[in-house]
Amino acid sequence: MSPPAAEPVAVFGCRPRVAGGVCFLEDQVVLHAAGAGCLRLHLEQKWHKFVPGTEKSRGVRALAVSPNRRYLAVSETVAEQPVLTVYELSSEPARRRRTLTAAELPAREAASLAFSPDCRYLAAATAPPKGHLTYWLWEKQRLMATVRVEAPGSSVCQVSFSPQDNAQVCITGNGFFKLFKYSEGTLKQINLQKGEPQNYLCHAWLSEKEVICGTDTGKLTLFETGELHWETSLEHKKAPRELEEDATTKEYESSFGVSCGLASEDNRSQQDSMPQISAVAAYSKGFACSSSPGVVLLFEKTKDKEVYKESQEIWLPQDLFSSEPKQSGRQDIICICFSPSEETIVVNTNKNQLYMFAMLSTDLMKEKIAYFAYLNFPLHSASITGLDICIWKPIFATCSLDRSVRIWNYKTNTLELYKEYREEAYTVSLHPNGLFCLVGFSDKLRFISLLYEDMHVFKEFAVRKCRECSFSNRGHLFAAVNGNVIQIYSSITFENINNLKGHSGEIHAVKWSTDDAKFVSCDTRGAVYEWNLLIDKRESECVLKSCIYSSIALSSDAKIVFAVGSDQTLKEISEASIQHEVPAFGVVYTAVAVSRSGHMVFVGTSLGTIRAMKYPLPLTKDFNEYQAHAGAVTKMSVTNDDRFLLTASEDGSIFIWKVCDKGGGVLKWEKKAEYAEEVLIMRSDIEEKSQEMLDLQIRVKELQAENDYQLRLKDMYCNEKIKEIEENFTQEISSLKTKHQILQAEREKQELQHQFQLSELMNKQAREVQQLESDSNQKLLMENEKYQELQVKSQMMQEEYEKQLHNLEESKSRAVKELTEYYEEKLNEKSVLLEEAEEDMRQQLKAHEEIKKQIEEDEDQEILEIKIKYERWLVEEKESNLQLKGEIGVMNKRLNSLQKELKERNKNIEEMRQEHQKLQGIIKLLEKDILALKTEIQQGADTIQDKEKHIYDLKKRNQELEKLKFVLDYRIEEFKKEIESRENVIKTMKEQIREMEGELERFHKESTQLKLNTTQLQQKLKATYGEMHRERQKKQNMETLITRFKADLHNCVGFIQDSKKMKDGIRELYTKYVQQSDMVETEAVDTDLQQEYMRQREYLERNLAALKKKVMKDQEIHQAAYMRIVQENVSLIKEINDLRQELKVAHTQVHDFQSALRLTKKRKAIQDTAPSSELVSSPADLRLNAEKESEKIIEMQQLEIQYLRDQIQEKEQVLAVQPLLDGNLPKLNL
Repeated sequence: MSPPAAEPVAVFGCRPRVAGGVCFLEDQVVLHAAGAGCLRLHLEQKWHKFVPGTEKSRGVRALAVSPNRRYLAVSETVAEQPVLTVYELSSEPARRRRTLTAAELPAREAASLAFSPDCRYLAAATAPPKGHLTYWLWEKQRLMATVRVEAPGSSVCQVSFSPQDNAQVCITGNGFFKLFKYSEGTLKQINLQKGEPQNYLCHAWLSEKEVICGTDTGKLTLFETGELHWETSLEHKKAPRELEEDATTKEYESSFGVSCGLASEDNRSQQDSMPQISAVAAYSKGFACSSSPGVVLLFEKTKDKEVYKESQEIWLPQDLFSSEPKQSGRQDIICICFSPSEETIVVNTNKNQLYMFAMLSTDLMKEKIAYFAYLNFPLHSASITGLDICIWKPIFATCSLDRSVRIWNYKTNTLELYKEYREEAYTVSLHPNGLFCLVGFSDKLRFISLLYEDMHVFKEFAVRKCRECSFSNRGHLFAAVNGNVIQIYSSITFENINNLKGHSGEIHAVKWSTDDAKFVSCDTRGAVYEWNLLIDKRESECVLKSCIYSSIALSSDAKIVFAVGSDQTLKEISEASIQHEVPAFGVVYTAVAVSRSGHMVFVGTSLGTIRAMKYPLPLTKDFNEYQAHAGAVTKMSVTNDDRFLLTASEDGSIFIWKVCDKGGGVLKWEKKAEYAEEVLIMRSDIEEKSQEMLDLQIRVKELQAENDYQLRLKDMYCNEKIKEIEENFTQEISSLKTKHQILQAEREKQELQHQFQLSELMNKQAREVQQLESDSNQKLLMENEKYQELQVKSQMMQEEYEKQLHNLEESKSRAVKELTEYYEEKLNEKSVLLEEAEEDMRQQLKAHEEIKKQIEEDEDQEILEIKIKYERWLVEEKESNLQLKGEIGVMNKRLNSLQKELKERNKNIEEMRQEHQKLQGIIKLLEKDILALKTEIQQGADTIQDKEKHIYDLKKRNQELEKLKFVLDYRIEEFKKEIESRENVIKTMKEQIREMEGELERFHKESTQLKLNTTQLQQKLKATYGEMHRERQKKQNMETLITRFKADLHNCVGFIQDSKKMKDGIRELYTKYVQQSDMVETEAVDTDLQQEYMRQREYLERNLAALKKKVMKDQEIHQAAYMRIVQENVSLIKEINDLRQELKVAHTQVHDFQSALRLTKKRKAIQDTAPSSELVSSPADLRLNAEKESEKIIEMQQLEIQYLRDQIQEKEQVLAVQPLLDGNLPKLNL
């Protein structure tokens, strides 16, 4: 037998904190994360299509839709391993196209995804601190590039592609905004982050170059090509209704004083007043962002300096069915999405709610403030703890830890009723008629009437933390769990009929039989009890202490119990014993449901999957498993007609499944289900509505009368207007007709004049043509005579030019020979000079390397000595720090005790203020009575009382300020001590800064030298470009000459039969081209020689000047380096002298102590014989010895100083003779 199939028909739920959690596939189709996959929802037709995740998925972390809306990328965790999956949405159902994994990447799931504009590439970013940005060619499952993104701590990060560039990627997060460019297999950063790092929570591309970013401090920053272009700070926004309430509270506070506000409200207002940009989305006119809880701001582009200006506020609506309507409108918006036509906005909040707003209303109404509406229905935002169905109606009830109770319709897939309470709801049960429900809250069990538009609490029972309750199938009884006791109540009289005791653990489930004669219960101690209500006793039991049962289900004949628990098996219990155990294959079963026919069993797992199997139960994996929820399945139930399966989970999602047979068709039943359509309504509600209807009818009649009157007035006014307009039009038509006749007469006259002028012009033209022909004939005769004369002259000139050409060729050949010999000699000389210069350079480099080695060795020794010295200082500083930490701990304890005293006094003050307010109320009542009798006397008394109160408050404040003054004085003294220590640190840092400035100056000088070299190279380039240009011009001239010569030659070939004409044509060619070209060449050669000579001269002069500057700069650098080393030596000598003095003083002290010891020994030896005067003279001898030693030390130091000065003079002489190349000097060996 094949197992039954199930298909998800509707999904109610939204997964929280998913990056890119809401997207548009079409104008009316929205995709969002739900359960362990994604849901496609049509806004008008209301159909649901579920895209399940991969097997054993724990839910979606991030998703992205491609720009062409064909592909969906999903990031999820499967068996503690990150997986990137790409789905093809165009196929039905959505098909898994590719799965991306890389062995070299760390095992962390992607926190943000983005498709490239051409949909070929996919960018994925993992969250810091060990963040990575990966760049995939997803169709070939190839990782193209990866880069590490480091950031302090864990934070939100977002990645996106440029809207027109596949290779440009933007990533933002805590402390970083980076633009990467993909090229040659690597991602290279193309922007440099300037200014203080900020926590960027979101960003969006406005154009190919512009990126808008939002921070956690409420700042909007616009970057253009990676540079900061515009920045603005947004203030915390309050809802319009809250602003009205604040205005009233301020008036109240001003009448009673500022101090009457509570501390908790101040803290809450401070937290709310911190703006942060939690979401940003771009559209054609600008962008939308959320700066405060519950609001989306629309910004449009302007031509001013501000670039973008706020145009509209869109607020989340306050939920009237919520226990806290204000808080329902203060949800954080975490995702904003625009439809492709930009007609609707959809937002996702941190409480798993989806809202929409029609953008058409903004253009039509132009209102500053607008409100969102629910996208579909308000959804559960916490774990669902209860689910139940009824018989009469196609509805089911759910309750959740979000303190709400909801009634759903599984036929129309709608939410019929919804209400939120102040306590958490643990269980719910629907009456069979669908008009009542039982809800177990944390404080009481409530019997609730399901009205037409509300839920009314009809009866309350003193059952605290009722975790399970259930109506009987006939509805006359209901069972409620109170601790370890099951209490049976009558649903008609609400009397407690019976209390069933016997369970030792917490009861998890209660199920009634179809005839209500018995029911079954299970608990956490592994007990399954069957109770008979006819005899009010336990009929049978099955106990397995190693198992914690979570859910049970009864067959329709009540003979078989199906139970699931912590031992990873599905148990079939009958006749007080376990008949079969079906293994769960690595998961824990958390819920079970059985069809009324008894042929199908459905099980929910801890991974959120649903398993459908046939009865009798299979021992192998003969079942269908479906990915559904992202958390453990808490409740599941099958409808009475066995057509639908309802499941609920810890992730707050609800699935409605259509149960199908093997071929995929819906299961057929003999009887068609008929449902009741009755609803309950309160009498007061009917009266209110009827009264409202009457009022509205009266109002409608009044409005109709007003409209009729206004319509009549408008008709009168319009008729008068029409008459006036008709008269004006008739007058205008008559005037236009007269104008038309006048214009026609003028036109006829102008046509006659035009014809006469044309005839005259034709005659004039004929005369002028005849005259021109006669003149041209005469000119042609004259030009022919001139041409013959010029031909004779040209023959004479040709002979002369032939002679001159011969002479010029001879002179040209001589000049070329002389120039070649001259330049060859010069080349040989220059090559010899170059070889010599290279040898000098090699020698200087060797000397430089030797000097460099000496300096490095000396510096290593110095560094070791300094390191030892500073390590000693560090040890001393650490010891002192430990002492200071101990003192700080003592001071912190004192501070804590003082703060506790302050809090106690504040409490006393608040109590006194409350008493004071009560007394003021009594005084006001008395004052009103007295005012009627004695108004003048009472005014004076009022002023005296106010002054006394003011003085009393001032005295109290004065005492508090004196206490604060004492504390602050003590703190000031501590801060002064800290300032002194920090000033010493600042001095040391300033000395380091001076040294760094010296090094900076040296680097500046080196950079100027490099700039000079670049200018020389640029000048050389300019000269070469000039030569190239001249050569190109020559080439062009020659090409034009050749083309002309070819044309003339072609003409001459035409006279090949006539020898005379042929000869004359060749002579003309010779005179025209040969002589001209030779003259041009000779002139060009002379000019080229002169230009080359001048160019070489200028080049040599520039080189000379550059070398002089280089020598001068080298001298300055060497001198500066020399002075720096001298200063360092002087400071080191001072330190050596100080240390030697300390050593000498220590030696003298040791010598003094030794001599004192000797004297004391002598005194003891000769106390009886020696007189007292001799003992007194010993300290004077010691002083003489110390003075002699100090004189010797001074002489030694003077000799050392003289020796160091001699060495410095010698080094100065060496430096003056032979300067170093690198600018560093060898260390003096003192």
